[in-house]
Amino acid sequence: MDNISPSKNTKIFKVITLFPEMFDKVFGQSMLWKAEKNGLARFDIIDLRSFGVGPRKKVDDAIYGGGDGMLLMCEPTWNAIEFAKKDLPNAKIIVTTPRGNTWSQKTAAEFALNDENYIILCGHYEGFDERIIEWADYEISLGDFVMTGGEIPAMAIVDSITRLIPGVLGGETSAIDESFSEEDILEYPQYTRPEVFGGQKVPDVLLSGNHAEIAKWRESMRKRK
Repeated sequence: MDNISPSKNTKIFKVITLFPEMFDKVFGQSMLWKAEKNGLARFDIIDLRSFGVGPRKKVDDAIYGGGDGMLLMCEPTWNAIEFAKKDLPNAKIIVTTPRGNTWSQKTAAEFALNDENYIILCGHYEGFDERIIEWADYEISLGDFVMTGGEIPAMAIVDSITRLIPGVLGGETSAIDESFSEEDILEYPQYTRPEVFGGQKVPDVLLSGNHAEIAKWRESMRKRK
């Protein structure tokens, strides 16, 4: 992404990945684009391959003790982290791994509202050498399933944090009212024009103009969901 000079309020994400091209379209669209344009966030993508070992830029090797697949090596990953920390020495390191703590809206909000910046390591192959994971401040998982790499989880983490940074979303209550803002309670159903479509009608209470009744209906629907 463009290296926009950050202010002290800019939240900075540095993503270390073997597939930097995957991030161009995602981080350059919608609310992420708006956040960077307005100086509320900055996204730097770092190509792990650039720090590979030897003339072939090797980043992975066989597993000690045997086993299928390859592991990401310590040396290139460490050098990439050191590069990322040149201007962010206190940045927190996130490792995407299936064994990590499950990501949630509550955690995203905590990360959005604090003063920390983040370096995110995208796993690949059979994952990381365990010593790399020990350098991390957070191990994050999207759920109990395995993906080809950590790029999509990294995108999800960055997106869910960025949209909650004050000033990114349009409405003051947009982030508060949506699903998972309260534990175990989902967002109420919402409707727009036309009033009738396919034989289904918008609930009468939403057309009534009675804001107290609308609020009561929305709360009951959230609990029912």
